[in-house]
Order: sequence, then structure tokens, then C-alpha cells
Amino acid sequence: MKKIDKNVVALGWVSFFTDMASAMINPILPVFVVTILHQSMAELGMVVAAATFVSYMLRILSGYISDRFGIVKPLVVGGYTLSALCKPLLGFTHDYKSVAVLRSLERFGKGLRSAPKDLMLASYGEKSGAGKTFGFHKTLDIAGELAGAVIVLLILYSFGEYEETIRGIFFATLIPGLIGLFIVLFFVRDIPKAAHSGPIGFRLTAKDKKTIRSLIFYFLFLLFMFNEAFFTIQAKDVGIPMVLIPVLFIVSTSIQTLTSYLFGVWIDRVGAKRILVFSYLCGTAAQGLLYLQKPLFTWVSFAFLGLFSVSSLNANRSIIANRAENRGSVYGIFYALVAIFAALGAYISGFVWDHLGIDMATLLALGGTSAVFVSYLLSLEKL
Repeated sequence: MKKIDKNVVALGWVSFFTDMASAMINPILPVFVVTILHQSMAELGMVVAAATFVSYMLRILSGYISDRFGIVKPLVVGGYTLSALCKPLLGFTHDYKSVAVLRSLERFGKGLRSAPKDLMLASYGEKSGAGKTFGFHKTLDIAGELAGAVIVLLILYSFGEYEETIRGIFFATLIPGLIGLFIVLFFVRDIPKAAHSGPIGFRLTAKDKKTIRSLIFYFLFLLFMFNEAFFTIQAKDVGIPMVLIPVLFIVSTSIQTLTSYLFGVWIDRVGAKRILVFSYLCGTAAQGLLYLQKPLFTWVSFAFLGLFSVSSLNANRSIIANRAENRGSVYGIFYALVAIFAALGAYISGFVWDHLGIDMATLLALGGTSAVFVSYLLSLEKL
């Protein structure tokens, strides 16, 4: 701990409080949209699609601005400011359109700050080591998510699952949001301009293109895989009380926290491709358990969702790091394609659920993820 740069510690606490606020919203927002605002699943899908697309696509632009023009901390501060202010405004919404606008603006803030923040962490961690730096930061990041989920659980348990309670939770996110903003403003220094300025190029070599092609199965899997918002609504539909839904998120997040480092070790030992076999198996299992429409199986599905999320992302990032020559460009394309496929998948899932029912939506997701998993197994040696 003594070797961790004080700016990394400060950014870690910024993420702790910001993610606490996000985790206070994530378990209840889908239920709020569908149950309280009486919007359809197709409209929830549009909310998820818009927010997902904005969050990931903007990372290309913010990363380029940081590299090209040397603007780093202002983007980070701007991103945290936007997120801190937009979350509590959800308490005033009365239809899916206003939710979609505010959620997109909040995710705009995340996209604005993500790449510059990673650039700051990398700069701070040059002496103590990038792995230790990012590992420490991720620990506080996930700890904030756990804290937020626990807070929501306690509030719902104490005050009930009423509309006023849910809107009150949205308003309450202003507190941790402003704490995080205060820390980043006054306790995090900008990195020297010389460390990150200078023109950058955008070109892809043959190795870069081959690396991107090897990730296509991940993008296709995201096209069919339910977003966690749809996992949440399914949980509500099978009879899990709203007060327990934050516990589902605690299950998923806890598993990611406990296994993230282990997956990193295993990726180095056995290779990312084998870990992705496990990832896609977990994702398919999560969808299959949802299809069974039983509360117990939904609980287990959230555990598999956590395993899929952490192992697949770690593995794909590792593939890019080990194979790509122009890593920045490839990472940018990676996030852009994640945005496109995940957003399109959320829209399709919501449309099918709304017009053909939950059984058909879960069957489509299970069939699609199963097909991608089998195709990946058959193509493994060629990748």
C-alpha cells in the first residue's frame, strides 16, 4: 500500500463513491421503468441500448483527445461531474424517453472520463507497476459497487418498495457523486503534458486486423446475451421481491471481485482462448437458467453472469495486449464494436420480449449464445 501513488489512491476513492452511486441505481432502474413508469420491455431495451452505445463509443474520442491534445484531467473532471449530476435527476423522470436521455448523459460522462482516467493511472503507476496500480484501483471500484448494492438493500428493506422510496434513492446518489467529484478536483493532480502529448496515427496492420477478427465471437455473444437489466426484470417476473434484487447484484459483483485476479493468472498460464471457452459456457449457462423460469435458478444465473463478465473481458483485453501492434487503435475498435453489438442486442431482446413474450426472448438468447459457443469451439484452432 505504501508504494501506491497517492493519486492512484485518490482516484480509487473517486471510483469507490462514483460506483457506489451507480450501484444504487442499477438494481432498481429496470424495475422502475417497467413497473413504476409502466413502460414496455421494448422501451426498456431502447434505454439500455442508448446508454450502452454512448458509453462505449465515446471512449474512442476521449482517448484520442487525451493523446493528441494533452487534455486529461479536465476530461476526467467533466465526466465525473456529468455523472454526479445526472443520476439524481432520474428521480424526476416520468417516461422512458426522459430516463433514456439522462441515462445516456450519465453514460456520456463515463465514456468521457474512462480513457483519460486509465491514462492517468498508467502514468502514476510507472514506478510501482501498472498491474499493482490497476489492481488496487479495481479493488476500490468493485468495493464501491458492493457498498451501493448493500445501501439499496437496506433502504428497500427499511422503507418498502414504494415509488417514493425508489425516487428517494435516485436523489440520494447526489451525495456519493459529489464526494467523488470533490476528491478528483482537489486531491488528484493532472499528469505532465509532455508525458502524453503528441500526434498519434490511426492505422491497422495485418496483425491488428487478425486480432479484431479473432474477437468476433465475443461481439456475437453480446448480441444474444441478456443485459443485466433484462436479468433484473426476469428476476422480478419469477417472483423475487424487489428488496432482494440488490442481493442478486451483490452475488454477481462479489464473484467478479473474488475471481478477477485468478482469471488473470489462469490466462497467463493456459491462454486466453481456453478461458473464453469457460466464459462462453458460463454465459450460456446463465441464459439457460433464466429460461427455466425458477427463482432458485435465477439466483444461480447471476453467479454465472458474474463469471462470464469478468473472465471474458479479462481474456479479450489480454488477447489485444498480446497480439495487436497498434493497441490503442485496436482497443478503441474493440469498445466501439462492443457498443454496437450490445446496444443492438438490448434493442432486439426488448422488442422480442415485448411482442412475443419472455419465453421467446429467453429462448432466442439461449439459442443464440449456444450457437456462438459451439461455433467458437469448432473454430478454436484457427483463432
